[in-house]
Amino acid sequence: MIFNIFVVAIYFMFLLWIGVKSSRRIISAQDYIIAGRDLGFWVFVLLIIGSTASGMTLLGVAGLGYIGGYPTFWEQIFVPLSCALTILLFGTKLHRIARKRNYLTLEDYFSDRFYSNKSMRLLSSIVVLTVSLVYLVGQYTAISIVLTWLLKINHAQALVITAVIVMSYVLLGGLYAVAFTTLVQAVMIILGVVIVGPMIITKAGGLTVINHTLAQIDPNLIKPFFPQVHPPYAKYAFCTPLFVISFALLLSLGLASAPHIINNVLAARRDKYFKWAPLAAFSIYLVVMYLIKLSGFAVRALAEKGVIHVARPDFAFIAGVEYVLPKVFWVFFGTVILAAVMSTTDRLMLTIGNCVSWNIYKKFINKQASDKSVNMVNRITIITTAIITVILAIKPPRLLALLIWMGIGIMFSSFVVPLIAGLYWRKATKEAAILSMALGFVSAIAFALVHKFYKPLPMHFSFFSFLFSLFIMIIVSQI
Repeated sequence: MIFNIFVVAIYFMFLLWIGVKSSRRIISAQDYIIAGRDLGFWVFVLLIIGSTASGMTLLGVAGLGYIGGYPTFWEQIFVPLSCALTILLFGTKLHRIARKRNYLTLEDYFSDRFYSNKSMRLLSSIVVLTVSLVYLVGQYTAISIVLTWLLKINHAQALVITAVIVMSYVLLGGLYAVAFTTLVQAVMIILGVVIVGPMIITKAGGLTVINHTLAQIDPNLIKPFFPQVHPPYAKYAFCTPLFVISFALLLSLGLASAPHIINNVLAARRDKYFKWAPLAAFSIYLVVMYLIKLSGFAVRALAEKGVIHVARPDFAFIAGVEYVLPKVFWVFFGTVILAAVMSTTDRLMLTIGNCVSWNIYKKFINKQASDKSVNMVNRITIITTAIITVILAIKPPRLLALLIWMGIGIMFSSFVVPLIAGLYWRKATKEAAILSMALGFVSAIAFALVHKFYKPLPMHFSFFSFLFSLFIMIIVSQI
């Protein structure tokens, strides 16, 4: 136990050291918010991957594979695709425009493109804050799972330790600190998964044995989809053909438009990065996601044989690590899992701080605020956010994936249509954008409540709210 504490402490101290080093580069608000638009190619690519590789990647993906089998495999295509689309579909144009017009956040683009410095900026800020808070609760939950396993502490203690460490280096170095800690964390994730993933799969007997075991549990676990039955014949059998259609849009476009991911495109140093960055991000993340999903299948096969015990689905990957690695190495891979979660947690914290300090404080409350004041408000917001989300994360949902998907669903319904229309359709109007975003946001929450408390929907709730948003954008722009 003392050894585990020592290793985790060294890892946390290293992150804080990066924060201190990064703080020396902070002069202006632009430095703090978008790293002075000075990120190199690989730092940029790995920041995109790291911001996407949340608690969902190592814990949620394996957990979903554990309960849902091959019908959940589509996730492994759609999530890496979101990295490519962030850069290719949105980033190529946004980066060029942002440099010319000095945007620091996506909300700057929305307010400028749709000639609405008040309504559009405020509305998009509300969406960003809502989604980021929901998403952040999911990340704290994931980190708590790892720390309670490694350090044998309770959930509340794990949450507090996490909040203090991540908050500290983000406060110190802004996006510079986030980018360079994510560079380290992304390398850890890639190496860790490439080493341990095949070991878990091999220990389970290889894919032939794994598939045979899954088929004995339920023949549909090795098929591309579950039968199109509504409601599903089992809680895990939700990945039907109709659901996968909505799943594809939710993850590929919704995640691509998530504020903690898309804002990274504003920080790249050069336009030429956008030629090869989509392929690099997609390829690297695809390998990582496939190995994690297959590991989830392998752990289910091992658990079915009684070889290992899995307390809950989100513990599947951890259970696999315990089975294939000697105990002395658990802590090292535990830091890999921490890296996956913290690489998104820190970006979310900064996104919330940027939103409040720049889009609300600077643009509404004190338009003459100095960069020093903006950065101070940013830091105060980050501290406040850490406290609020820790409290909200005390009672997390049973399956981490569901919480993450809820946040992505609201973003998909609110941002995708105004963003694509603004970039690629000249006829898109201010009124259409405001109504499209507002209706997408409100209807997403409404459909989520219907799905949860009234009647389960055959597709992800965000698909229906996305259609509302799209319909409003087209109709109102034509009036």
